[in-house]
Amino acid sequence: MAEPGTIVVPATSGRLTRTCALDDRVSRLRHVSGQRLAALERMGVRTVRDLFLHLPRRYLDFSHVVPIAHADVGQEATVVGRIDRVELKRPRPRLPIVEVFVVDDTGVIRASFFKQPWLKDAFSVGDTVALSGKVTFAYGFKQMASPFHEVLGPNETGGYSRVVPVHPVSEGLTPAWMRRIASCAVADFSDVCDFLPASLVAARGLMGWGAAVRAAHFPSSLDEAERARRRLAYDELLCLQLVLRARHALEGAGRPGFSHTVDGPHVAALLDALPFDLTGEQRAAVDDILADMASPRPMNRLLLGDVGTGKTAVAAVAMAACADSGTQCAVMAPTSVLARQYAEKTGPVLDAAGVTWRLLTGSTPADERASVTEGVASGEVAVLFGTTAILSEDVRFRDLSLAVVDEQHRFGVNQRTGLKGKGEAADVLTMTATPIPRTLALSVYGDVCVSSIRERPHPGAGTTTTVVPPESLDIAFGAIREEVAAGHQAYVVCPLVDDADDGSELDDVPEGSDRTLKSARAAFEELSRSVFPDLSVGLIHGRMAPAEKDAAMAAFRDGAVDVLVSTTVIEVGVDVPNACAMLVYDADRFGLATLHQLRGRVGRGAVAGRVFLETSSKRGTPARKRLAALERSADGLELAELDLRLRHEGDVLGYRQSGAATLALVDLAEDGDLVEAAHGDALALLEASPDLSVPGLSPLAHEVEERFTLYFKDGGGA
Repeated sequence: MAEPGTIVVPATSGRLTRTCALDDRVSRLRHVSGQRLAALERMGVRTVRDLFLHLPRRYLDFSHVVPIAHADVGQEATVVGRIDRVELKRPRPRLPIVEVFVVDDTGVIRASFFKQPWLKDAFSVGDTVALSGKVTFAYGFKQMASPFHEVLGPNETGGYSRVVPVHPVSEGLTPAWMRRIASCAVADFSDVCDFLPASLVAARGLMGWGAAVRAAHFPSSLDEAERARRRLAYDELLCLQLVLRARHALEGAGRPGFSHTVDGPHVAALLDALPFDLTGEQRAAVDDILADMASPRPMNRLLLGDVGTGKTAVAAVAMAACADSGTQCAVMAPTSVLARQYAEKTGPVLDAAGVTWRLLTGSTPADERASVTEGVASGEVAVLFGTTAILSEDVRFRDLSLAVVDEQHRFGVNQRTGLKGKGEAADVLTMTATPIPRTLALSVYGDVCVSSIRERPHPGAGTTTTVVPPESLDIAFGAIREEVAAGHQAYVVCPLVDDADDGSELDDVPEGSDRTLKSARAAFEELSRSVFPDLSVGLIHGRMAPAEKDAAMAAFRDGAVDVLVSTTVIEVGVDVPNACAMLVYDADRFGLATLHQLRGRVGRGAVAGRVFLETSSKRGTPARKRLAALERSADGLELAELDLRLRHEGDVLGYRQSGAATLALVDLAEDGDLVEAAHGDALALLEASPDLSVPGLSPLAHEVEERFTLYFKDGGGA
């Protein structure tokens, strides 16, 4: 008991102390040092909070383990047994196979692991191992091909009446050690204060944060694990919505936007100069954009339009509004080919409307570049088309009021911010031909106003799509010959540039597949010499110098090349109406959105396009089902929804660069209700307190900043 007259300072709340520890380095946790610390940091786990959000990638439900004898052929199963034999075989030089024979009291099962020879040293005879996968039968054995596997420790070999988490790991950290570290962290620090207001948690029927962390890492059932994931996924969505809107507010803070003249003579002249009347959706998009440009508030609008819907014409109206306002517009495209095409297609319309323009790419000659930069600096040039060359220091606009970014997800965060920074509170119009489902648009583009176009002003003749196995390639080759004989042209698209590429950046790496993917260079040689020796075959790929790519594309556009062999460099925006056939090698290695964009390069004129998707994937496999969807549907949005169910949202958008906002815990295909809820809740919270500074929201503000520090320091964005 304290002496009379002394001041007693109460101890800090244990829960508050643990909450503050979430920001501490992960090295303070038990068992985290040396190689294990390095492994965690390689995976981006640097703080205690990071570890709590590093959720298991799957769970082994040992309450449903079956004896090997009862593992039904053709069904998914989890079995546990003792390793009896481990063998490394090499039936082909490029196909090492590790075979592991596992036995229990009822039988034996063989697990085969392809192209992972190091696994031979990961298994030892006598170890207890869990296998989870689809059971097949061949050569007298039940088998699993590349199943999930884990060697179980001594304390995990009895009972199996629980759910065992399987966390993502890295070299120097085994799943067992990861479980041990997570277990200690949960025991020591998970009893924390919830950063969400209690009223919001109750209204949405969410688990408390600490309870969700405990249940996500060590659930009592798979249902409990899913409920925990949904709470943490909601947090991820809400924080992302808040940071996107906060970032947008910060960028415009203290800098009123420019009020454009949107009904001037240049706009009227441009509308008259268009070779077609705007569709209803184009007109609505133009109205949205011009209303934003007329407002003193900086515009931040995304224009979504499927292949051939005329987004460029809509953007051209905005360019004319800049000319009417005495200001300038910059249009940045991801490739020199696309930038040059903008100049060739839009330039004449701008000329007719009396709007001055120039083109600037990395291959622009020095004397021409000097002329362009001088015109931009003086204000003589109203519209500048270009690539990232526009971002160079010597490109200084007199008064940039509109930044247009095409296929914006192909640019890094700093590039997009850099273009906007060329002007004072410039309006921003981003465009993409990648169809984006509503849930994805709300989550990743939550701070952006969206306009959509689905109607085509010139529908074109359309395309037919056919999936062909390698042994039926003659069908595709014959179709290409027919089109060339009729005076048309064709594309041949390959997943790789060179045979030396490993294709690791591609989608859907099939387990157990040893097939060699087709490279553009190899296809060019083969087609030139053997398949089409009498035709003119060209080559274009992303590693060519800009001037080489421009020359290759110009030769194809001018009709000097019959068949153009390419990588996905032609995916976006390339417009050669005379191209009427396309062959895509190894089509199962591309996402649906990419394939839909590629086939949009043909059938753009009066002649129907024919697209052939070559694949060695078997009928009934997920890859083959995806390709079958392309045969059935030409609706980009429908395909995008399917793509979203099959792949990560970053892959659907086409970005993989660092700094892009990805959603680690959210399943956008299944969590549509959470997306809608987080979107609405973010708006309501910011309306109540634009900077989340009221006492009840301070913990949430801190959580947002800790999760997305880069957004505030480095100019990040979705």
